[in-house]
Amino acid sequence: MLVLVVLGSVGIALAAYATRVLRALEGSTVDARFSIRGALPPPRNLALVYVDERTFTELRLQWPFARAVEGQVIRRIAAAGPAAIAYDIEFPDPSQFGRRDDVALLEAITSARGRIAFSTAETGARGNVPFLGSGEGTALLHSVGAQPADAQFPLDSGGVVRHMRYAIGGLPTLAVVTAELATGRRVPASLFGAHEQWIDYYGPAGSFPSVSFSDVYRGRIPAAVFRGKIVVVGASDPALQAVADFHATSTSSNMSGPGVQANAIESVLHGLPLRSLTGWLDVAVILLMGAAVPVASMRLAPALVCGGTVALGFAFAIAAQLLFDAGRVVVVTYPLLALALSAVGALAVQWVTEAIERLWVRDLFARFVPENVVDEVLARADGLRLGGVQREGTVMFTDLRGFTTFAESLAPEQVIDVLNHYLSEMSDAILDHGGTLVAYMGDGIMAVFGAPLEQSDHADRALATAREMLTTRLPRFNAWLREHGLSDGFRMGIGLNSGQVMSGNVGSERRVEYTAVGDTTNSAARIEQLTKGTPHQLMLSDATRGALHEQPADLLFVDELELRGRTARMRIWGLGENGAGPS
Repeated sequence: MLVLVVLGSVGIALAAYATRVLRALEGSTVDARFSIRGALPPPRNLALVYVDERTFTELRLQWPFARAVEGQVIRRIAAAGPAAIAYDIEFPDPSQFGRRDDVALLEAITSARGRIAFSTAETGARGNVPFLGSGEGTALLHSVGAQPADAQFPLDSGGVVRHMRYAIGGLPTLAVVTAELATGRRVPASLFGAHEQWIDYYGPAGSFPSVSFSDVYRGRIPAAVFRGKIVVVGASDPALQAVADFHATSTSSNMSGPGVQANAIESVLHGLPLRSLTGWLDVAVILLMGAAVPVASMRLAPALVCGGTVALGFAFAIAAQLLFDAGRVVVVTYPLLALALSAVGALAVQWVTEAIERLWVRDLFARFVPENVVDEVLARADGLRLGGVQREGTVMFTDLRGFTTFAESLAPEQVIDVLNHYLSEMSDAILDHGGTLVAYMGDGIMAVFGAPLEQSDHADRALATAREMLTTRLPRFNAWLREHGLSDGFRMGIGLNSGQVMSGNVGSERRVEYTAVGDTTNSAARIEQLTKGTPHQLMLSDATRGALHEQPADLLFVDELELRGRTARMRIWGLGENGAGPS
């Protein structure tokens, strides 16, 4: 059953992993890991120029700006000697101010000396992009020393930007092109592999140093702010929602497009430091998490299984965070799904097997003790397997005198019928007084009072049972024998002894019996044997007499006798005639 639990939980988790049905939740766990890691120190090699609210207030211009205005900003940045310029503003159409305005922008682009990239969200055949109304925008950009780049990002569930690509529609992305311009080296497509890669966000929106577009346009920004750095230019004014292109990211609910581009550029420059584990490792983690609890449940109790499941879940979450801090993203939801399913399954298996075992034990033990105390016995038991206990109790042995000789004259079915009738009578007497039936030994019975449940009046219960056997049960049995013409009746022998009684289940995996052992038990058997050849059908030890809460008036001292197997002699008591004593 536990193997089926492992196969089922792991199978469901792997199916979910393969289909990514929990990708939104998985993405949220990555966002949480960014939050726990906290913001990183902003890089010193990057600066942002924002077309912000202040820009509109100071320049008093309407959007879109004249291309000459954009060109002026490009000239000032280029004059400072930046490593690269990423212009995250699109110019697909010709200027509304005429051809001369477009020419002014092209001339400004030339001043950047091949260190500027322009973003686009539209890519045609062979990577061609629209630029200033030209059908050959890519060639036009190349002619002035600029590079086109795709500015788009793949969106995760919920429209969250967490990943980036090497190229879209055959055109390298802005982060890739900008990194190549800044370093002078090509970024190999193999760095990205066949999948999207994580953007390693430095922090929430505003984590990178930025200046206002108007300050650059007015020449108020020192050249040192841009010298040798990557400069990302774009819109951040919420009034330009369509242009600024705000996104939900792993670290911010509203980050502007240039801010996302800046984080993506830094991720490429550092070789994409945040990477997912390879698929087979994810599968291995799912398998381990799915198998851990069922394996542990073979040794642990349900409460410990629950606690262990929670502890393992927390430990895995901590490990996932530590790996994330080291630059490795391990899937969290699918292993935890496997853990949760396997834990529920393992607990269900435990519940079912324990319920079956409890029924088995209850059925087994109901044969020894009264029905009304079975549940209490099980509740006090060590788990479901009744462990050995030592109690102060009274042991009873009984024997039907002359039954063996009597049985030789009857057919087997008659012998069994008579024996069952006798044992039923005597067993009911024992159970009615709260005794525990230990064993049937032919026509003999072994019972114990005070074990496995404590009974302070165990001796009184045993004596009362013996009286009922001798005064009520045996006469009724004998009357039944005479009624059926089987016999004139029998006499009994009953021995009682009190003391420490060791009781519990004994046997093997294939057969279990409840028993009571020890010196008290052995002595009780010897006392019962002493009744043979005497007028006393009941004998009890001095220990049983001393354990009685009420001393009966008909209790008679028999003798101080020697018991086989004991060095000391034992004082033995019996009952008077009115108590079914000598007859």
